Amino acid sequence: MRQRHQLLLVEDNQADVIMIRKAVASAEINADIHVLYDGDTATQFIDAADANETAPRPDFVLLDMNLPKKNGDDVLKHLRASTRCRNAIVLIVSSSDEPRDQSAVATLGIAGYFKKPYEYAEYMKLGPLVKQLLEARPGETQTNNPEP
Repeated sequence: MRQRHQLLLVEDNQADVIMIRKAVASAEINADIHVLYDGDTATQFIDAADANETAPRPDFVLLDMNLPKKNGDDVLKHLRASTRCRNAIVLIVSSSDEPRDQSAVATLGIAGYFKKPYEYAEYMKLGPLVKQLLEARPGETQTNNPEP
């Protein structure tokens, strides 16, 4: 049996949440998807994982950059400062393809940058990309179980 991944999706657009869920499902990724709609809630989720070893901790984060309350940069910095979540794979999923946006987060160890497309078929390419990134780090998958 494959290990179950913990995916954290931080996205404020409900239509994008639906498309990302479909893309992940179509790639047959064995995962629990935790959806959060703003940056403040995302940092609280990370803090909860740090405070409680039985709380879910993401091994993969799909992060929008333009979020309410706290932007994606702040969430990413908070994630990288976390004790339990810092090693999560991060894929930026953004409508912006500005080079300055991409370079701003590149120093914080992201695995890639996926520009939100307008066509369904293009959006579905996100699922295989997530699967590929997860499979590139076998053995580093984190579960909900407390650490020994």
